[in-house]
Amino acid sequence: MENNTTIFQDVTQVVNLTEMPLKPLEEQVITIFLTMLICGVGIAGNIMVVLVVLRTKHMVTPTNCYLVSLAVADLIVLLAAGLPNISDVIAFWIYGYTGCLCITYLQYLGINVSSCSITAFTIERYIAICHSIKAQFICTVSRAKRIIAGVWVFTSLYCVMWFFLVDTNETVYTNGVVVTCGYRVSRSLYMPIYFLDFTLFYVIPLIVATVLYGLIARILFMSPLPSHLNDRGAGGSVHQGHTNSTNKANKGAVSARKQITKMLAVVVVLFALLWMPYRTLVVVNSFIDPPYHNTWFLLFCRMCIYTNSAINPIIYNLMSQKFRVAFKKLCRCNWQQNEEEAKYNLPMYYSVMKNSSHEVNEPVTEQEEVSVQTTSRFNVTDDDASAFSISQ
Repeated sequence: MENNTTIFQDVTQVVNLTEMPLKPLEEQVITIFLTMLICGVGIAGNIMVVLVVLRTKHMVTPTNCYLVSLAVADLIVLLAAGLPNISDVIAFWIYGYTGCLCITYLQYLGINVSSCSITAFTIERYIAICHSIKAQFICTVSRAKRIIAGVWVFTSLYCVMWFFLVDTNETVYTNGVVVTCGYRVSRSLYMPIYFLDFTLFYVIPLIVATVLYGLIARILFMSPLPSHLNDRGAGGSVHQGHTNSTNKANKGAVSARKQITKMLAVVVVLFALLWMPYRTLVVVNSFIDPPYHNTWFLLFCRMCIYTNSAINPIIYNLMSQKFRVAFKKLCRCNWQQNEEEAKYNLPMYYSVMKNSSHEVNEPVTEQEEVSVQTTSRFNVTDDDASAFSISQ
């Protein structure tokens, strides 16, 4: 085998006097199927998360603001890492030099913002539950938006270095040219950057989450509400009824906090588990030469990363009643709403038609006139009640 390497402009060209390698058909089929399935579900789910929070007033909370940031970051990962993988497995790199720079930048931007958003809502939950008095002034929507803006600015600037670290490489074979998006310099020079990423956006967030969720669990699950408020004498009074209702409200609030904390803890655990194969591979490959590049294990690592970006909306739907109801409202078709409105309006239209027919053919009796007016009033009240229930 004879190799010649030449560099011109921004492309490294390697001449390889062998035939172009082709990926096995089963690898192509499995990769395309899993990528399209996971990315399709993830893109639709994360878009729904953004829409339900932005369009529903009572869903705009500090925690949900961080979840919107996480959803946008996951969308970037799925679009910048998942979808290009489909074309890459079929026809190698087709996006050129500019695409190599921008797609790599967006991949790391989405990954790092996702990690920072998880850390942010973990800290917010800790303050809200363990320091509830301070939380009234600290955990606000406006502050959450400022923190999210800071996270995006920081990670955007941090990831700029990838514009200078990647390049397109051309390998000329006897039967074609293969273009890849890869490193600009030697792999060993990237190890400090990978370890910095590993520490800042994986190890530190997991340490913070472990410590804070441990403190949260001690407050929520090991410090129940005092039970003496429930066990009073049988003599009823207005004060006792008020106390019981207050106690039930407190229990409901604690139950809701437990549920949202469980949901966010599941998100963190899945983040740790699904990123572990890839992060472990990077660390191991830093100490071995040649690096471990088993095709199927690399595919497994990619699918885990895509799943991490796609699974969060499913977790919200399973573990949060508010998100479940909001998703159902978002998915409700317009024709169903129009059908319901027509059903409510039908009796009133019938009354008016009946009244008109009387005016044409025969005089209206006093009893029928009262009946028509009563029916009309009833229908208006029905519509008002319907409007009231919808607004609620």
